[in-house]
Amino acid sequence: MVFVLDKHKKPLMPCKEKRARLLLLKGHAVVHKMAPFTIRLKDRVVEESELQPLRLKIKPGAKETGMAVLREDLPDKSEVVMMLEIRHKPGIKAGLDSRRSLRRSRRNRKTRYRKPRFNNRKRKKGWLPPSLEARVNQTMTTVNKLTSFLPALAISTEHAKFDTQLLQNPEISSIEYQQGELFGYEVREYLLEKWGRKCAYCGKTDIPLEIEHIIPKSRGSSGRVSNLTLACHDCNQEKGTLTAEEFGHPEVQAIAKRPMKEEAIINATRWKLFNKLISIGLSLECGTVARTKKQRIEHSFPRTKYHEACCVGASTPERIIVKQNYVSVWSAKGRGTRKMCNTDKFGFPKNNRSNKKVYFGFQTGDLVVANIPKGKYTGRWIGRVIVRSSGYFDVKDGAGKWLCQGASHKHFRLLQRNNGWQYHKINT
Repeated sequence: MVFVLDKHKKPLMPCKEKRARLLLLKGHAVVHKMAPFTIRLKDRVVEESELQPLRLKIKPGAKETGMAVLREDLPDKSEVVMMLEIRHKPGIKAGLDSRRSLRRSRRNRKTRYRKPRFNNRKRKKGWLPPSLEARVNQTMTTVNKLTSFLPALAISTEHAKFDTQLLQNPEISSIEYQQGELFGYEVREYLLEKWGRKCAYCGKTDIPLEIEHIIPKSRGSSGRVSNLTLACHDCNQEKGTLTAEEFGHPEVQAIAKRPMKEEAIINATRWKLFNKLISIGLSLECGTVARTKKQRIEHSFPRTKYHEACCVGASTPERIIVKQNYVSVWSAKGRGTRKMCNTDKFGFPKNNRSNKKVYFGFQTGDLVVANIPKGKYTGRWIGRVIVRSSGYFDVKDGAGKWLCQGASHKHFRLLQRNNGWQYHKINT
């Protein structure tokens, strides 16, 4: 799938690779952007074109976020135009922790005493930790790119992974939320995620699992989610009216009360993402994980972020047509590091970062084509470059695989400057 713009750089309906190739060969279009590949028509404007209604669906995640673009003008069905997976940048919190520890060690070693300032520093309303803020910003960057490349008319997003407060006490509000068509899906999906889809007592997988009370109701316990786990039929029957501790598994109670890290991340960022999506100005629909799972099972889709994105929200039709056999993967890489000094494992300076970023017209992360005339890496390679001051560069593809190493910069040609993202495709 190729993005298409009119001569004023406004989005048109995307086309297939074959049609884009013909338009370029006949001179009706030019290449607007190499990654993601986008063409611009020379003789077409939006007002003269027929556009079909598209819906962008988002399945937020802690490590990956799934997206899907669906065409909605077909009767009783939708066609998937594009499936996309965003891979969020890892290691943000670890980098901040490392920097903080190094700063504290320096202050304790050689600097003068300074009064603490943390009591004078205030955080703005809606502040998020940098690692969570980055996930929201990367998702919004992708949404803004897609809305600039596609004539999207509506957005659907999964607003929350789990409504944990409602699970703990269904009588807070909207008790009908768990008593309608989605009855049982919220609690069961939460438990499946928390316990890794296996029996909490024997560890068996790929078998039917039953919701089981850690402390039985006959012993005066409640049906709160912190008192529930998953067990196979044999373990459930053998446990009977015993508690998990009496049954020989005291660790089950501790695991049940332990919060879920990824779900906590999604719940912490959902309102920030929701408000930013609202600010775009497009029609916004919200769904829950219960509805997404129910509709994914009905459509017999595998459990991947991009297939789940196709099933987000009440707008999901009874039939979804998926013709493409690949998924576009956009990985957030950033534009480098702010670290001015490299240190060893003890925190002592090892070497300083060079004050130069561009070498021979290239910088790390640029999209290049390398035509190597001879040697081990003879051939034509396209990928992201890693530069060196010596003038001998390396190239990696979108998946991080080495294509060539130690090639002279004279054989390289720039295709696109580094924008902090890496693009490639994977087969479904």
